[in-house]
Amino acid sequence: MTTTSSPLSAVDCHPVRDTYDALMQPAPSTAALARAGDFLDTQLALAERLPCDLPSDPLRLLEWVRTGAKRTTEAYSTYLQERRQGAPRRYFGSRAHALYFLRAVAPTKLVDGAWLYGVLPHWQDLRFRPLVQTYLEELGNGVPAQNHVVLYRRLLAENGCDDLTGLSDAHYVQGTQQLALGHLAERYLPELIGYNLGYEQLPLHLLISTYELGELGLDPYYFQLHVTIDNAGSGHAQQAVQALQDNLPVVGDRQEFLRRVSLGYRLNDLGLGSTKVIAEFDLERELLAMLERKRQVAGRVHSDHCRIDGRTVNQWLAVPGRMSGFLSALQAHGWVRRNRDPRDSQFWNLIDGQRAAMFGVFNPYERQLLHDWIAGDWQAEQGADRPSHAQIEEPPAQGDFASETRALLCELEDLSIRKRSERLIQLMSPALHHSPAGLLATRLFAASHH
Repeated sequence: MTTTSSPLSAVDCHPVRDTYDALMQPAPSTAALARAGDFLDTQLALAERLPCDLPSDPLRLLEWVRTGAKRTTEAYSTYLQERRQGAPRRYFGSRAHALYFLRAVAPTKLVDGAWLYGVLPHWQDLRFRPLVQTYLEELGNGVPAQNHVVLYRRLLAENGCDDLTGLSDAHYVQGTQQLALGHLAERYLPELIGYNLGYEQLPLHLLISTYELGELGLDPYYFQLHVTIDNAGSGHAQQAVQALQDNLPVVGDRQEFLRRVSLGYRLNDLGLGSTKVIAEFDLERELLAMLERKRQVAGRVHSDHCRIDGRTVNQWLAVPGRMSGFLSALQAHGWVRRNRDPRDSQFWNLIDGQRAAMFGVFNPYERQLLHDWIAGDWQAEQGADRPSHAQIEEPPAQGDFASETRALLCELEDLSIRKRSERLIQLMSPALHHSPAGLLATRLFAASHH
């Protein structure tokens, strides 16, 4: 399925971020679930206005998936050939651009697999086995080094991108759709199956992003993992086709089922997709937005002995909207020397390095924005070595660090088989599965239900 974004979204109808946050509670309230249903109904109405490239005959789906995968890999081969011949990176003009992307898609990546959560209670029904299997694999079967959300949280933290302040409602549309489908699966099963079919296809942007993140020295393992498990031969794409075919009605309105599947499939094209996020990046705009956020918490902490263009730093920071003028003043007075090595700029040397006067004021992402803005044209294309992903061995937890998992094991001992299964499923929710208890619950569920 194409993942280019449509301008259509429900962000004008609902406070999407609030719905997202409400659904990320361990047990969303009745009111939150009602809002989620309203949100999904609005999104599905928007999806109905979009084109659909699904084949009309469900028996042709696997051929369609494999043809699409072949088309993607051929396009990627062309991309690689162009790069070998000297073409620049297609997506990320700088490391700051790549970090911006990681941060902007985080609301979606941090609920990876959430749309499938609602099928877990039906694990005994063979029709849902492919969907259950896919969800367990999204959760890494409870192994921290394979749990997709754990991996993405770690990637954000390592690069100082885990503060999502300032992201718009549009950035939360895809994640909210996934959470709503997962929590309302009993009501939206055909749509869930269709969404899963679209999401598990292999898009070209995933392959290119993986390659270019590695070039920029960022660990691409999270993305590489999706390249391998979403394959059309034995992976999630094939399982998605199997799930649709297994759930086609034998009795009832088959065409209505397929119509709803088609709507769910088209939900993938609402909100901000990866390519739209990449295309919308503007370094100076993002830098100014970051400085404006910083300004709100940094007022009156600077001394007044230094004046820039007639104002103290505190005065520059005291009024909203002055950050563009502040940057211009820094350049005019020689504090910043654009299009040169940032180390030639006095302002950069104030913030970079452990002995710098402003050490720790800016996180790694914020420093990268400043670095790339100062460097400008000076910053040559660099092909950093592709980092190899080292499997992180989680040390065995002991003492208080293991208290949560010990408490869960004690709790499960007193439960019936049915209640035990229900408790494990609760802990495998999008809000909890990446926690120590959630990871243990996933391991226990995977071991006892397969």
